[in-house]
Amino acid sequence: MHRRRRTALLLSAAIAAAPLLTACGSDAHPGAAAVVGGQRITVTQLETRVNEVRDAQRAAVADDAQYAQAIAKTGTLTRDTLHSMVLDRVLHRAAEDEGITVTRKEIQTMRAGLEQQAGGAKGLETAWLQQYGIAPERLDDNLRLQLEAQKLAAALGTDTSQPAFWAALSKASKELGVDLNPRYGTWDVEKSSRVDAKTPWVREVTASGTRQTA
Repeated sequence: MHRRRRTALLLSAAIAAAPLLTACGSDAHPGAAAVVGGQRITVTQLETRVNEVRDAQRAAVADDAQYAQAIAKTGTLTRDTLHSMVLDRVLHRAAEDEGITVTRKEIQTMRAGLEQQAGGAKGLETAWLQQYGIAPERLDDNLRLQLEAQKLAAALGTDTSQPAFWAALSKASKELGVDLNPRYGTWDVEKSSRVDAKTPWVREVTASGTRQTA
């Protein structure tokens, strides 16, 4: 469990720090939050994923105060979710490059083991929601991501914390031509960290309906 939790945590942290995203700095793809391999991740798709998490957070707490605390802890959810969606596609490409596949049975086996250690399906869903911002309906997709990461690291003779692993993701991102909408930030390749765009004219709508500077 500990190794798998570390992998999940690492990949979640990587959403905010990984040398694989580039910023487009243009409006070549209107309506797109990002373009990966010529395929758009639309703003609508991104908003849907964010709403899934917010709905799950709302359902998981008893009152407005607890929900407000959950919102406060995930204030960068939109950007983090986009990075997760991009990372998923990049990792999948890197795994494909190494001939790696993940079966439905492998996902089910991993989930069964995690559920047993988390005290059941509900416990696992709650843990992934609270710790990694993964909505219950996206849990299997995330487990596929974890398995692909583990298999990729093994194929490279390394682990997910080492430069060789991230170099493979960087290579895949270049092959895909990741194009990130600058309203969701830019990417500092040298520092291997995400830099939020400081554009006061770009605003996001919070769950309460108020607006805040992005």
